[in-house]
Amino acid sequence: MTTSADAATVLRSLADEYWEHQLEDQPLLASYLGDHRYDDRAGDVSAAAEQARRDRWIALRTRVDAVPTDDLEPTDRDTHELLRGELDQAVRVIDLRLTELASDQMQGVHADLLMTAGQLRAPEPEHARMAVDRIHAMAELLDQAAARYRDGAAAGRTPALINVTRSRHQVESYLASPLESDPFVHLAGPEGWDGEPAWRAELTDAVRDVLRPAFARYRDVFADELEPVARPDDRAGLAHLADGEEIYRALIELHTGLPLTADELHEIGLEQATRTIRQEFAEVGQRAFGTSDVRAVFDRLLSDPALRYHDGEEIIAHARRCLDLARDTMADWFGLLPQAPCVLSPVPGYLEADVPPAYYMPPAPDGSRPGEYFVNLHEPTERGRYNTASIAFHEAIPGHHLQLAIATERTDLPDFRRVGLGHTAFVEGWALYTERLADEMGMYVDDLDRLGMLASDAWRACRLVVDTGLHSRGWTRQQAIDFMVEHMPVDLDTITVEVDRYIGMPGQALAYKVGQREILQLRDQARQQLGDTFDVKGFHDAVLGGATISLPVLRRRVAEWMA
Repeated sequence: MTTSADAATVLRSLADEYWEHQLEDQPLLASYLGDHRYDDRAGDVSAAAEQARRDRWIALRTRVDAVPTDDLEPTDRDTHELLRGELDQAVRVIDLRLTELASDQMQGVHADLLMTAGQLRAPEPEHARMAVDRIHAMAELLDQAAARYRDGAAAGRTPALINVTRSRHQVESYLASPLESDPFVHLAGPEGWDGEPAWRAELTDAVRDVLRPAFARYRDVFADELEPVARPDDRAGLAHLADGEEIYRALIELHTGLPLTADELHEIGLEQATRTIRQEFAEVGQRAFGTSDVRAVFDRLLSDPALRYHDGEEIIAHARRCLDLARDTMADWFGLLPQAPCVLSPVPGYLEADVPPAYYMPPAPDGSRPGEYFVNLHEPTERGRYNTASIAFHEAIPGHHLQLAIATERTDLPDFRRVGLGHTAFVEGWALYTERLADEMGMYVDDLDRLGMLASDAWRACRLVVDTGLHSRGWTRQQAIDFMVEHMPVDLDTITVEVDRYIGMPGQALAYKVGQREILQLRDQARQQLGDTFDVKGFHDAVLGGATISLPVLRRRVAEWMA
């Protein structure tokens, strides 16, 4: 007879096996997380490797299904449901051949390599030597990815032209950068190692003679093979691919975790962007600028020189003030607090023209690297001051840093729950929820900050409209840009970069608003059910205490907390 303890032990073993395979399949992620066993590898995106992974996931799913769940503790039931869900998603991604379409400026192999290059380190001499082998493996990975993109295009699964162009620009910017400042050359090596000079020279040779030529070959595939057949701006979305409807339906579920339709999401976005949030703009605009004309409020935010920065140092200073305020305030609203610090850094110069205004990288599980909030300083005089606070609270504290650092530090949970990168709707929904929570916490210093909060919320509501418009209703790139210009006070350059991101990452942008709405609805239900006994700290700890989870599991956790 299998006891609940036996079932929990088997389940934990299966979860550990799953995560071990994930690290082996994603060696750059392993290194980023502080596991250096695979520092000589870069991954394998060939069709043969994907098929082998598919067979492995199906076999593991069968073993997970065999674990009896009736007597499992709530945390283990969550683990069982989440593990089954992740295995199903992994198989679905392979069956949809999404690797063939991942040539954009956010998901492409080149973007992954360039964004993580400055985050990696080789703490011991053996890891440093492995890093030289990894340079050769990275070159092979680039060639594999280019072959998959080529196969997709040959099968009629052509990429969007704007994504190919942006990706090519990223690679060309890297290739044009001096070898002396190359992030792969400047991998952090062992401290005080007497073999460092010789190793650094070998690493430099490998980057110059192996990796950079591979990036050049990769660039040539974009320029010579993908751009000529890519979908033009008037056919940018998945709606224009033969299997685009099937792919998009799957991506909606993968990114939200819920069985929502494109039409449902489109209508939710329209209601919020064109009515609910617009009314809030009128109210706050009247207080801030003396007008309730929303277009006039937008124009003031976008055109008043007094509301813009003079240089990048001002942006950094403002973001740092917001981060310091959040650190000082968070203990009043959260019982669970992270041990890892959050530091502020500028986006690397070779990425800044093609990435969003800010992003966050979580801390290493071994404590070797803090959480890092990256701020984009590209064209600083075009950046509005009103955006900085809400973005800082979203990306750092109490948003992604609080959430992901707490998850990383839950060492009692399986690693795939602590440091996995799935469940976009929970991760991004939490961060968007905290933008409005920051107002309750008293962290917006004036109505200009609140207009930034509304701008950010309108942005995410517009995403529901634009993402579904592009990929379900066949909108053109310009239609998407025009809708966002009309309904949110964000500069055209940023809107354009964002729309191009939605074109390249279908469905991902839906997760923010879906997750935020879910958390807000759960909090409202808890307030109504618990009345005077409702404790916001307890609610937040119930939401964050399970680490990274799906929205259905979140519903169950909150229900158990209220019981």
